Amino acid sequence: MRDPSIAKIAIANPKHAPYGRAAEDALRKVGVYDTIKNRIVLGENISQAAQFVESGNADVGILALSLALSPELKERGRFWRVPENLYAPIEQGVVSLRASQNPQGARAFLDYIKSPATAALLERYGFALPVKEKP
Repeated sequence: MRDPSIAKIAIANPKHAPYGRAAEDALRKVGVYDTIKNRIVLGENISQAAQFVESGNADVGILALSLALSPELKERGRFWRVPENLYAPIEQGVVSLRASQNPQGARAFLDYIKSPATAALLERYGFALPVKEKP
């Protein structure tokens, strides 16, 4: 990232995007943020940051692993996984509301999300499923 040939570094906007906060945290922890901050371009979200990289409007990007592993980007470049100790975990979840108008559909969706096939798909794109379930 310190290489002067890298003119633009895309990240999601840390003011409102969790992946942007994680990127900024990682850059600060490795001590390069102040050196490169003038070359950072902010996407409104992680998808827009990925678009900057995919379109060539940014030379590199700090993206969600799922986007780096996507067919659109995986074959076009290389990626390096940011060590998890450099940023706060980004936890995502799915819930089913008791007041759902379609509790059977909600349960079917949760069952689908927790199925081995879906778990394998999510893991292929860098996600991991927790085993916890709250009643």
